Amino acid sequence: MLSPAAAAVRAAAGSPAAVRGAHARILKEGLAHHPPAPAALVSAYAKSRLLPDALHLFDETPRRDIYLYSSLLAAVSHSASPELALPVLRRMLSADSLRPDHFVIASVASVSGRLRSPRLGRQLHAHFVASPYSGDDVVKSSLVDMYCKCGFPDDARKVFDSMGAKNSVVWTALVSGYASNGRGEEALQLFRSMPGRNLFAWTALISGLVKTGESVGAVELFVELRRDGVRIDDAFVLSIVIGGSADLAASVLGRQLHGSAMRLGFLSSMIVGNALIDMYSKCSDILSAREVFEGITFRDVISWTTMVVGEAQHGRAEEALALYDRMVLAGAKPNEVTFVGLIYACSHAGLVQKGRQLFESMKNEYGITPGLQHYTCYLDLLSRSGHLLEAEELMTTMPYEPDEATWGALLSACKKYNDAEMCIRIADKLLELRPKDSSTYILLSNVYAVNGKWDSVAKVRKCMIGLEIRKEPGYSWIEAGREFRLFHAGELPLDVREEIMGFLEEMVLEMRKRGYVPDTSSVMHDLEENEKEHHLFLHSERLAVAFGLIKSPPGSVIRVVKNLRVCVDCHTVMKLISEITHRKIVVRDSSRFHHFEGGKCSCSEFW
Repeated sequence: MLSPAAAAVRAAAGSPAAVRGAHARILKEGLAHHPPAPAALVSAYAKSRLLPDALHLFDETPRRDIYLYSSLLAAVSHSASPELALPVLRRMLSADSLRPDHFVIASVASVSGRLRSPRLGRQLHAHFVASPYSGDDVVKSSLVDMYCKCGFPDDARKVFDSMGAKNSVVWTALVSGYASNGRGEEALQLFRSMPGRNLFAWTALISGLVKTGESVGAVELFVELRRDGVRIDDAFVLSIVIGGSADLAASVLGRQLHGSAMRLGFLSSMIVGNALIDMYSKCSDILSAREVFEGITFRDVISWTTMVVGEAQHGRAEEALALYDRMVLAGAKPNEVTFVGLIYACSHAGLVQKGRQLFESMKNEYGITPGLQHYTCYLDLLSRSGHLLEAEELMTTMPYEPDEATWGALLSACKKYNDAEMCIRIADKLLELRPKDSSTYILLSNVYAVNGKWDSVAKVRKCMIGLEIRKEPGYSWIEAGREFRLFHAGELPLDVREEIMGFLEEMVLEMRKRGYVPDTSSVMHDLEENEKEHHLFLHSERLAVAFGLIKSPPGSVIRVVKNLRVCVDCHTVMKLISEITHRKIVVRDSSRFHHFEGGKCSCSEFW
């Protein structure tokens, strides 16, 4: 029987000071190495987020039994370092010759799932089937969760079907597994057959759908949840749906969800605040994002980083850098994503020296090893600013293999700065990679054509045919009032065809008066010049902007989202239309946000 001091250990779990005090009392009584004190202490230390203390106590215990191992493995399985369970498991099997019981198997199954290690999970499952605990539903529940996290929902379903008693936890795990692995229909069917659906089950399904890009379905489910009167007493599901509206760039929906958060009393929730910042940023409304940020009482590194990245993507480099200074003064430690945003901001504003300083400080001041994304942003900064040789040297010396996008960015910069010799050298290297992106071939073809390398132009076209490279169809979408429209390049809906064509023809006449000459270099089709101009005329973002200007109230901001990078000609056209109509136009393309106003763009031609 535990002494009063040992019994106090369990009561102290969660409080570091109380656990250490209880441990000291047990040491004084000479019971520190007598079961069940070691297991209770390990568990209490882990629950107090003192895993190193738990591991140290484990190492100091001379006689380690299955209860001690079970406590430690359970603690590690829920910690930030689940990989630490593997040496502990090996030690249990070899050094102490202990066989895992059902508690150990369940903990290791959890570790396998968190590590995304199906190999370990399958080995464990085989051991479980041959063990005396093969009918244990708690272990089976852990195996269901493991297979789902490792991407094998069908294997999870087999274990699920073998279970006798199925509680809401295992139902929810399987629903989440199907949804998170792109099996939305099956997830929904399972969800519909689930007895006693609670908020956690709804949240698991909605989260899985958002994760796999099925945000429309996720929003529809949230509406159903509200209609069914399910009580929302947790902010997480709201943050997930707000994230879905961000992915859809559905600003009206996002504002409605903002209102729901207010009515439900979750505006003080940090995760909801962070989701709203991200949503408004992605919906082209950076000022509303900043307003939400300034209203958050307690900010974490995600709050700061989301706002920094948002400011950077909107071309507001000064605001992003000033925010970073505030972040540091507030005592928040920047992470890898923070520096991606900061260097990106410098790249799109041409701030070379500041970018160099940030790249060095992340290594020297914060001990963050630059990843490929950091190098890509830094290379982009050097290339855009004309430091071409330095960029090329960095590409050949960095600890990562440059990919197609990196070489393409350098080639684009060489073309911009008219360095013919370097253009050809970089183009040849890029062509050797046999690129997969159609826009890369357009760039290569243009570079070779400008430099009179017609043999290489033919080679590029031959590669495209051989690899069956097709230009990804461009599409853009817009919310105008209560209407949400999707436009594909070259296609005009019949109900608005005449209005849009008439508006764009009028704009072309006005633009030509201002010296507009179409840039047809991005059109790869073998067409006459006037046919190429007509091809540009029907680019999806122009159709969307025209629709927005026709349908929206005077003076309102036009917000468009495009799946591809805006071409040079459309960029020029957007600037001119903003000047002619005296309207602000915001276009979110695959690279960044462009704020067109008064004939200028926020990107300052850096995009």
